Amino acid sequence: MRRSRSRLGWVLAAGWIAQVALRLWLYRYHTGPVANPDESGYLLAARWLAGGPGADLSGSTFYQAGYASVLVPIFWFVADPVTAYRLVVVVGSMAAAGAFPLAYLLLRRMGLGGRASLVLAFVTGLSPALLLFSGLALADAILPALVLGWLVATHDFVARGSVRAAVAAGAISGFAMGVHLRGMVVLAVFSLTVAVVFRRVPRRAAAGALLAAGATVAVGKALNGSLSAALYPSGARDLTGMLVSRLTSAEGQAWALSGAAGQLWYLIVGTWGLAGVGMAGAVVLLMRRAAPFAHRVLAGILLVTTLGIAYASSAALPDEHRVGNYVYGRYLACVAVAWTLAGALALIRSGRPAVLRYAAAATGLPAVMGGVAAWYAGDRLDRYGFIAFDFPEVIFLTGVPDKLDMVRTSLCALILLACLVAAAFLTAGRARLLVAGGLALINIAFTAHLAPSPPSGGRDWLPAPRPGQAVALDKRVKWNVWVPLSYRIWWTELRRFDGPPPQDACTAVVPPDVAPPPGWVATGEGGAAQGWTTWSNPNCP
Repeated sequence: MRRSRSRLGWVLAAGWIAQVALRLWLYRYHTGPVANPDESGYLLAARWLAGGPGADLSGSTFYQAGYASVLVPIFWFVADPVTAYRLVVVVGSMAAAGAFPLAYLLLRRMGLGGRASLVLAFVTGLSPALLLFSGLALADAILPALVLGWLVATHDFVARGSVRAAVAAGAISGFAMGVHLRGMVVLAVFSLTVAVVFRRVPRRAAAGALLAAGATVAVGKALNGSLSAALYPSGARDLTGMLVSRLTSAEGQAWALSGAAGQLWYLIVGTWGLAGVGMAGAVVLLMRRAAPFAHRVLAGILLVTTLGIAYASSAALPDEHRVGNYVYGRYLACVAVAWTLAGALALIRSGRPAVLRYAAAATGLPAVMGGVAAWYAGDRLDRYGFIAFDFPEVIFLTGVPDKLDMVRTSLCALILLACLVAAAFLTAGRARLLVAGGLALINIAFTAHLAPSPPSGGRDWLPAPRPGQAVALDKRVKWNVWVPLSYRIWWTELRRFDGPPPQDACTAVVPPDVAPPPGWVATGEGGAAQGWTTWSNPNCP
């Protein structure tokens, strides 16, 4: 037994290392933020928490301290922004790869055999939700693994009454709230779960779960309070107010519900239809009283968490005149891996009639959800901006990089699902191997689609002030310049001004069509295409 456990540990460690290596290869050319302002917001928060210079992000979305605190050790030892970002990629890759052993543990809890669990967990580790964000400075790099860990701990808390698992589940749910607003849904669902199972578990375990959650939330609130005062002195964007206004009006409800439908559509097609199969299987499991109680609890909390995140995130999303306001995949990426596992498990373990029923449900769900989203959005899906970063799975499925075609995307996803269903339906005894093999082929193809090309040479598009000198920035310069520049300038905080630049500044970053005042010299750098130019203070060395 001890030798078997040791061998399993080595296999899990080797698989984790392979998953990390793949992500480091995929993101080997990443040297700085590309998804702004989100990435720069988290990086600036981490740097300030580590004792470095911050920035004035007032009026922007508040980037919470939970994920940023994971990056703090990097900025204790590294000041160079490029080196720090490369280390952030390493941390994100390690966290995302951690989904492999956690997925293995979850599959074992659900009763799947050891070898099958290893294979399926490793294949699922190549899912888009675990590849797309692992090389970026985003909370999404760690959220899928957090959700898997939360599900495993919650299972053990409910099934065994384990105090240790209860404390872990509570701490994870509390930490998730400090990572992103989606974590509020996780915490609320876990609190409800504790109330539901209170009479079935030891009082010590229930109390430990609630105390751990409360303590973690208190620490997160304290960190967020300090971060808000330092980086958002004039206040952050009021997403809570927007959420309340949407929830209390008919038009707001229409926006929230249609946006949630669009997110659910994306979740299903972005998991090659497996999320639809998993949802159908979860509903059946939830209603089957003969099923293990802990399994029913997991099915229920995953369903409620998914629906809650889709609805709340859509309600709080501002109208930015982009297609992603109506159909979006990132907010449900944190549960996409769990649903991929659920869908694959349903195909592997169900009889042929059940497989056909699940496939039918997975076909109907995207048709209904996509239809609702498309009906509400109307021609805005054609008129509004299509941002490729919002639709990586869609682009992979359709091969169209600049437009959303929901019908074509749905058909492509359902073709892939049909292949997986055929593997399960036609090869009953060997379904485990063939379903996992089919999923592996799809995920490998997606990985190849993500494979980067060497970056083209050329001059950096951001200003490059001399290190050590004070830098000021005109408030008229657009956010897509000053936000990443705030992270790029690692030695001091970027000082924003309105009027003449501060006299003690050595470089002023200003709009490209503005002439310098007396005492300042135009450098001729930048231009209209870059959205900035710089002035130099001749009194500086």
